[in-house]
Parts: sequence; structure tokens; C-alpha cells
Amino acid sequence: MVASTTEPAVGAIRLAWWREALKKLDHSDPPAEPRLSAIAAECLPRGVSGAMLSEIEDGYATLLDPEPDLDRISRSGAALFGAIALLLDAEDPKLADAGALAMLARVRGLSSEDVKPAALEKMRALRGHRFAAPLRPLTILARLAARDFLRRVVEAEATPGRAFAMLSHRLSGVVTAR
Repeated sequence: MVASTTEPAVGAIRLAWWREALKKLDHSDPPAEPRLSAIAAECLPRGVSGAMLSEIEDGYATLLDPEPDLDRISRSGAALFGAIALLLDAEDPKLADAGALAMLARVRGLSSEDVKPAALEKMRALRGHRFAAPLRPLTILARLAARDFLRRVVEAEATPGRAFAMLSHRLSGVVTAR
């Protein structure tokens, strides 16, 4: 939604609608919107509330600001990974850092020098930590983000280097060894 909006005010309105619609799922039936119906059917019974999912919106909303707030982006990534972990029935104390790192890597419009200190802080927090196998399909996003920050460029999809990074993470569970 953020990437496709040409007018920040319109994008903010659309995001606000989704945030409120997600919150309402906790106490009322979903409106006639297939994605909200799917969330109500699949996520709510498994312990992921609409309020939890609505927390993700704030990180995307700040991407519409002239100067996005990196803390809000980090919290959004942590909320996203936390909700997915509930669906996977898995926990890890470092998952919030992995989610924040993955979300920070997708920030557009900020120079890498603006984002890099926050990303390096998350990478330090994850240094040497091994994620359990059920979380690795999710935390692989943090592994790729760490690779991009360390290389100072976002590498194209489907390159041998990215494939190797994904495979090594799948086997080891380590986001960054540095």
C-alpha cells in the first residue's frame, strides 16, 4: 500500500482504515473484505488478535512521513514477527530484533547511512544466536537483511550468494556471526 500510493495523505487514510478494521476483528464480525475474513478465520482462533496485527501498521505509516521514524519501523517489524511466531507456535527472545532488522532493510528513501546504525544495533543483538528450526523460514528474512546491510547494497533476487545465505541460515539458524 505504501509503495503504490502517490499521495501520502491518501496512503495514510488507507492505512488507518486497515488499522481500525483489524482492531474491530477482536469484538465484531469482519466486514465483507476477503483478507479480513481470512484473518478472522485463521489468525484469531490461533491467538493472534486484530489489535496485535494493527501494531504493524505504524511502521508502514511512518514510511509516508518526510523523515520516517526508525524506532516505529523497528517496532512494526517486531510486531509482525511476533504475530507470525504465534501462528508457528514458536517463541524466541531474539525474534523482535530479527523482525526489526528485516523491516529496516526494506526502508526506501533513506540513505543507508541513516538506517545502518539501527540495523547494526539489531545485528549485534542477534550475533551468534541460533533460531529454532520452526522459526527459520521467518528469520531467513533477517539473515538476508543482515547480508544486505553488510554488503551495503540490496542484492538482486535469485543470486547464488543469496541462495547460499538462505541455505546456510536454514541449516544453522544464525542470522549473523559477526
